[in-house]
Amino acid sequence: MHSDNGNTLSKNGISTTQISSSELKEFADLLEKISGIHLSDSKHYLIGIRLRKILDEFGFKSTKELTDQLGNPTKGHLKELVLDAMTTNETFWFRDGHPYDYFERQLLPQLLGSKIGKARIWSAACSSGQEPYSLAMLISEAYDKNSALTSKPIEIVASDISKQVIDQCKKGSYDKSEVERGLSDQRLNRYFDQISDSEWVVKEELKKFINFKIVNLVDSLTGLGKFDVVFCRNVLIYFSPELKREILKKIHTQLVKGGILILGASEGLSSTEDLFEMVQFESGIVYRAIC
Repeated sequence: MHSDNGNTLSKNGISTTQISSSELKEFADLLEKISGIHLSDSKHYLIGIRLRKILDEFGFKSTKELTDQLGNPTKGHLKELVLDAMTTNETFWFRDGHPYDYFERQLLPQLLGSKIGKARIWSAACSSGQEPYSLAMLISEAYDKNSALTSKPIEIVASDISKQVIDQCKKGSYDKSEVERGLSDQRLNRYFDQISDSEWVVKEELKKFINFKIVNLVDSLTGLGKFDVVFCRNVLIYFSPELKREILKKIHTQLVKGGILILGASEGLSSTEDLFEMVQFESGIVYRAIC
């Protein structure tokens, strides 16, 4: 539906331009409180666009009505829908390349060579699952090369704030456009079953490495246990500087001493240099927990 002046309207007549600045700010503040996601003023236009379907479905006449309902502790399902709508889940296999090269060549041999317990990796904000499944492929290939290494178990914990995304990850189902983004034909044939012309499903032998969980990085992380390696890439950019620091401090607490943190290319330590030391390698940087 469209208005006469060209503004896009939902069925209930709400357009982005009709949402007052105070309503936008109230919703953005609540979103940051419950998820940590910080929307700058320049991104407020996303609110009307991404919430339109929810406003229609529940018959809300304004964004304020929705915001008020989100404050109700009995509206957990509504909160899940809003978080699903407002989070971006755009990724692909072996994204950026060099973090996986470092993991395969440097970290994985160390993890498999250790004699102490089970190695644990955390893929934080795993989105639609390409990151943890990519890591699982590298582990599986290391086992293929040396079957004796299978006696050294490795667990990948993969988390996201969105229940819908985690459910999708567990299913491990991807369409043609998704499997074509960064995945070689060899790995596609090795690790996926083709269900139809447009659907591929991850094989169980790969799923067994991964434990998917719903985790909000704003909340306590202590229940996750300790990790040898944490991938937390391309998610801190959505948080305020203060919250970035708090999340990095919490991640540091979950790393074993000397554990490795891998961030996105545009992300840094946000004034937590006393907790991590920079480790440079041929094509990038990772961070080692130092205390």
